Amino acid sequence: MRKLSLLLSLYIIVISLLSINIINSFPIKLERYIAEPLSHDEIHWVDSVINTLTLREKIAQSFMIAAYSNQGQKHIDNITSLIKNQHVGGLVFFQGTPTKQAELTNTYQSISKVPLLVGMDAEWGVSMRLDSVIAFPKNMTLGAVTDNNLIYKLGAEIARQCKLLGVHINFAPSVDVNNNPENPVINTRSFGENQYNVAEKGIALMRGMQDNGVFASAKHFPGHGDTNTDSHHDLPVIPYEKDRLDTLELYPFKQLIENGIASVMVGHLYISAIDTKDEKPASLSEKIIRSILKNELNFDGLIITDALNMKAVKGKTEEHLVVAAVKAGNDILLMPDDVSGGIDAIETAIKNEELSESQIKNICRKILTAKYRAGLNKYKPINLNGLVNNITNIRSEVLNDKLMEA
Repeated sequence: MRKLSLLLSLYIIVISLLSINIINSFPIKLERYIAEPLSHDEIHWVDSVINTLTLREKIAQSFMIAAYSNQGQKHIDNITSLIKNQHVGGLVFFQGTPTKQAELTNTYQSISKVPLLVGMDAEWGVSMRLDSVIAFPKNMTLGAVTDNNLIYKLGAEIARQCKLLGVHINFAPSVDVNNNPENPVINTRSFGENQYNVAEKGIALMRGMQDNGVFASAKHFPGHGDTNTDSHHDLPVIPYEKDRLDTLELYPFKQLIENGIASVMVGHLYISAIDTKDEKPASLSEKIIRSILKNELNFDGLIITDALNMKAVKGKTEEHLVVAAVKAGNDILLMPDDVSGGIDAIETAIKNEELSESQIKNICRKILTAKYRAGLNKYKPINLNGLVNNITNIRSEVLNDKLMEA
């Protein structure tokens, strides 16, 4: 009995030491966030890159396209062509395997004129998209954890996983307040129905990621929780007045913005009390993006559309979709159906003086600044040796146990 007690005590000590070392083992912190003033070195690098770009290439920096590591050569050839010929600015990776994704990232980066900003939906770790790696609890489970330091440690661990894969921005946390039990798309991806708890958990996860070198993205602005419609299939309607939005849906976003979130993803949601005349999605709305997100909430970081191939946004503007998105105030255009046609449309809008070349240049500068702060001014290929074992290690398993216990 005494021997068992000693072994148990030793086990607890070892686990505690591992937990303490989780944060200390990660890469250095991001020195500065996207919205902060540029240093001399940043200005020099951004200027040196932007001066090499044509107008069309500056436009293309806003385009982030979907890439998969579980599809065939035809898909790889298509992505290769979009990088070489259209000079897209970034990739967002979906389903596949860790090793294949890393191999493709190295290949795609090697052929890009400007280093690619790589994103991923890793809300509960990279297992959201990849096989063979550890799956952490989803947000609704994490909402029941009372120790927010554990949520911070999870953010740090997710950042570590992302960096091993060459991912610079994680489209997380989802800070939608899940106050509609019929919600078909957010539900377990939300920390819960209490906006204060959602904000606390979102801040902890965000800080864990950003303190360890990966940009976070608060989504789906201005809040996708109180809907019974999936925006992948149709346009959800949020019918509430601005006062209700301020105190509930917008509350977590305000808190994350005040705490230095690097980017915000705008959802395809119709806020009827704000856009009263047209059924315009928030992602295409100047009133939502410029008036509320930028001017009212003073957000200066990257603004990203939700995927532009979703049905909620189809046919919701007489203009070309990407033109409407840029006019509304977005910086990154996520997954448009037609990259070449979209670049053409923005180029035409500039010629017709619907958009200005200076607007495009400012957006391009903002994206290049993010790339510098993600370390892409000194890009290095991903190390493929032991990648899968490095993603899921003893520390990640201990953390997962602690989260489940909590």
